[in-house]
Amino acid sequence: MLRLRKQAAFRNETWFIGRIPRMRTLLRSKIHKARVTEANLGYIGSISIDLDLIEKADLWVGEKVLVVSNTTGARLETYVIEGARGSGQITMNGAAAHLIQTGEEIIIMAFDLADAPIRPTQILVDENNKFVRYL
Repeated sequence: MLRLRKQAAFRNETWFIGRIPRMRTLLRSKIHKARVTEANLGYIGSISIDLDLIEKADLWVGEKVLVVSNTTGARLETYVIEGARGSGQITMNGAAAHLIQTGEEIIIMAFDLADAPIRPTQILVDENNKFVRYL
């Protein structure tokens, strides 16, 4: 039989099973208020993001992301493809282009599995997808 043990941690309580901590999925990276510059149905899936924004938001090429449209409420998961540096490019590719169209305002988020709180990297961009500030 497993015995649960309780340990206080960062304003909340974390439960351990033996010596294995409980893992939680936490926000790690976010690009807030990005504007979709293109929707390309002919491409095989993913979201292309300006390399400057990928680096500022601490994303990786190939990383799974959640994309949420502030315009329509649509939500989808896809992966990151490198866009041209400094271009402001945010392109919805493949089937995702059916759900989120050119001109929509979106939030792009990546998550991490952790056993303790983490501080996410969150950036705000302007209407041309240029970095404004960290949030």
